Amino acid sequence: MPGLTDSTSSHPVDNENSRREIEALVARFFAAFDNRNGTTPRLADLVTCFTDKATIVRASADGAEQYTVMEFAMPRIRLLTEGALVDFHESETSATTQMHAGIAIRTSRYTKSGMLDGGEYQGSGTKYFQFADIDAGWRITALAWVDD
Repeated sequence: MPGLTDSTSSHPVDNENSRREIEALVARFFAAFDNRNGTTPRLADLVTCFTDKATIVRASADGAEQYTVMEFAMPRIRLLTEGALVDFHESETSATTQMHAGIAIRTSRYTKSGMLDGGEYQGSGTKYFQFADIDAGWRITALAWVDD
């Protein structure tokens, strides 16, 4: 993706494999919110991106809202599958990733667009990911985001 950069601080071969795995994980995360062209978002596709004890936080003018993975996922999957939000997708526009010893952080800029209740819907923001390389591979351990 244009604008994506990586910064690493351990073995180059391990970092290249880890970088590819994290890129694929982030792509899977964003793809879980895509309902264009008849695609049906699935809860399992999103949930498997996270560790069991992951924490999610949304920052807004009203303060920070904290979610479990299921509290975050369920209303979004419903919105994307029950017809209120159609032709929707989010995509990463730039990112930086830092890795060391089985953990990583990623700052990700994104855009989103679709049709919400018949009207155009679009926005952008920043997501902050934390990852760990666990037995099942790289997973998101924490996610925080703020819309512009």
